[in-house]
Amino acid sequence: MTSLPETVDAAVGLDRAAHAQAMVGWGCRLDDGYVVNREKIREYARAVQDFHPVHWDQRVARDFGYSGLIATPTFASVIAIHAQARLFETLALDYGLDEVVQTDQVIEFHRPITAGDRLVCEAYLHSWRRAFGGDLLTTRTLLSDHRQRLVLETYTSYVARPRRTDAEHRDPTRGQAISPRAAMASGPTPLPSHAMISELRTEPRPPAAHARRFDEISVGRELPPHTVSLTTGDLVNYAGVSGDTNPIHWDRAAAAQFGFDTVVAHGMLTLGLAAAFVTAWLGDPGALRGLSARMTSPVHVSEHEAGRIRFTGKVKSMDPATRTAVTALTAEHAGRRIFGRATATVQLA
Repeated sequence: MTSLPETVDAAVGLDRAAHAQAMVGWGCRLDDGYVVNREKIREYARAVQDFHPVHWDQRVARDFGYSGLIATPTFASVIAIHAQARLFETLALDYGLDEVVQTDQVIEFHRPITAGDRLVCEAYLHSWRRAFGGDLLTTRTLLSDHRQRLVLETYTSYVARPRRTDAEHRDPTRGQAISPRAAMASGPTPLPSHAMISELRTEPRPPAAHARRFDEISVGRELPPHTVSLTTGDLVNYAGVSGDTNPIHWDRAAAAQFGFDTVVAHGMLTLGLAAAFVTAWLGDPGALRGLSARMTSPVHVSEHEAGRIRFTGKVKSMDPATRTAVTALTAEHAGRRIFGRATATVQLA
């Protein structure tokens, strides 16, 4: 087993920032695997209002060339959220998932997640820094199948509020420092980022026969606009389906601690709605190659009024060599753009 960095010693243990910085490049693996089933695919598709038939009807999915139902693009968050929680625990970072707010998401799709997949999930601390009065961290998560084929890779950025300040890291009853190394010694074993990533492989993707044709698309073409509504019930439902139970999405008092007047929609919920908007136009959800967004303004949902999001998009660039296109996405809520920038890379027929 590769040992932890020498910098993570008793001295670093007294400095929360130094400890977090030393943990960059380290992470954990969920070895048990996650078995994807049809009903969970349908349940998640309903939560993100994605009604493309390949997520619902096995016959249609097989007609599209898939072995069974395929999951919506952001379904991986159901698995990744457990890896994020384990990551913070394994590296003895002073955060809980109820103390972070997501700011950026980048996803690269190597193949669709399909019913029956047994997926292994790994999560690593990709970067950490202190800025603007908070901690800014990015995690890297990889999903692979039982044949060590990479299925998906994603980077998630958060602004975090630590449970304790550096001054509070001392045990008030004994006046002794609380060492991250001691916490790590009693928990799961951290892994260096190269532990398994180098063993993963990718395979060429088949042509996107059911996606829009490359020669029918041009730069500047606009996607048909689409508006969705979110109620507090939708947020509570998504929290249950996804496992993201951060109270800012369902408890007004918790949301107020982050400066919000109402509860706010999950970042991955809004991104899931954006993905559904793109794939409805694309024709084949499995032909989505990449999705990214910077989340700059939350979607507020009050008890008495649903939050409405209007999605629009435009083809930004095209690559004839790969028959792919990049679309720029816009999502507006209450007169504000909820994404500072957002793009989707699609494979065309």
